[in-house]
Amino acid sequence: MQKVIILGAGLAGALLAVLLARRGYAPLVIERRPDPRASSEQAGRSINLALSDRGIVALQEAGVFARIEPLLIPMRGRQLHEADISPRFMSYGQRDEERIHSVSRRLLNRVLVDSAAANPAVKFLFDHRCVHLDPLDASITLVDEASGETRRESADVIIGCDGAGSRLRQCLVDAGLCEVSEEWLPHGYRELTLPAAADGRHALRADALHIWPRGGHMLIALPNLDGTFTCTLFLPHEGDPGFDRLGDADSVHGFFSQEFPDTVPLMPALAEEFLANPVGHMATVRCQPWHFRNRVLLLGDAAHAIVPFHGQGMNCAFEDCRELDSLIGTHGSDWEKVFAEFQTVRLPSANAIADMALENYVEMRDTVRDPRFALKKALAFELERVFPEHFIPRYSMVMFHPEISYAEAQRRGRIQDEVLESLTRGVERLEQVDRQQAHALVRARLAA
Repeated sequence: MQKVIILGAGLAGALLAVLLARRGYAPLVIERRPDPRASSEQAGRSINLALSDRGIVALQEAGVFARIEPLLIPMRGRQLHEADISPRFMSYGQRDEERIHSVSRRLLNRVLVDSAAANPAVKFLFDHRCVHLDPLDASITLVDEASGETRRESADVIIGCDGAGSRLRQCLVDAGLCEVSEEWLPHGYRELTLPAAADGRHALRADALHIWPRGGHMLIALPNLDGTFTCTLFLPHEGDPGFDRLGDADSVHGFFSQEFPDTVPLMPALAEEFLANPVGHMATVRCQPWHFRNRVLLLGDAAHAIVPFHGQGMNCAFEDCRELDSLIGTHGSDWEKVFAEFQTVRLPSANAIADMALENYVEMRDTVRDPRFALKKALAFELERVFPEHFIPRYSMVMFHPEISYAEAQRRGRIQDEVLESLTRGVERLEQVDRQQAHALVRARLAA
């Protein structure tokens, strides 16, 4: 039985351990943090996730979705809280099954680790930090976070699932085996909690992802099972407004009262929590190559970290796990072939979703407020109903169509946006759109 070291027991690492054990491998999963089943999440880092169809398919194929489904809260669309306008709901799709699901990172990680640990072939080593990689013999040097003692572990292959700040990736970079670029956003994020109402129910609509778009910044809220919402404020690190201007309770209350006044009565501990929680940083990370010969592979955020605005970081990583598992099913333990083909297949889609996530930030915080956005969305739904095989809105391709790669969704999305832009130019209402021109454009641009 071949031994595989997986560095990182987060979402991707735990899921990959489940899949590899089912293939007959013996994964050793090493994590620098404590066992998530026995520890609480660090304050301000429990970002809720949006699980969509790509991630669900991977979880189903791993046989773990039945345990995860009770943790999910379906969200059918966005609830927009615009300044001086009543909240309005915008559906994500037009079929009942087209929904995304809010899920706690902490609870999901616990279930995945527990599912992996249920297989006796899987071993976990928590509270151990990687300090060195020897790529030639697939070995790593670890430091026990409690005792400070070092130990060496070796395997047939090492797979890095250790996140955006991957230590394994840095070891490859330091050895001259990998090149990396990091594009940091000037915006950061801060986590907050919107408590349940007095009766224990959600204080806001529970089947929606709530967005307070304000142009250069925004607040979002995702529902939790206990009636609370996990809120995230996305704001520039510096400027007016900026996190650097919000250093005391008065400034925090003043900012929220001005920008998000409807949330203030719902968040009695706003200032205390805001000042206690850290500011997170966001970056797009790209690197090449993702592997070294038949010994080392990077996967998920370690290979291609993206910003969170399309809700696809986790889903993309789960899709990575699914693709790697499929390639192992085809090529067995021919690791060099598996790793090379994995990068060839996944790199175009990783780049595509990285770009689309950056674009979606502008859409969420600004474009959704434009009446033309709603017009184009309504027209896109109509064209999807008339030409379901040729026109699928880009958001739907990304979220609800795992059979369409991210790269293909990006390509088709560009063409479709050109079609929508042409059809809505000089038009204010849906009924004014030239249907004959619409049908001709779809047939000419998308039916091939």
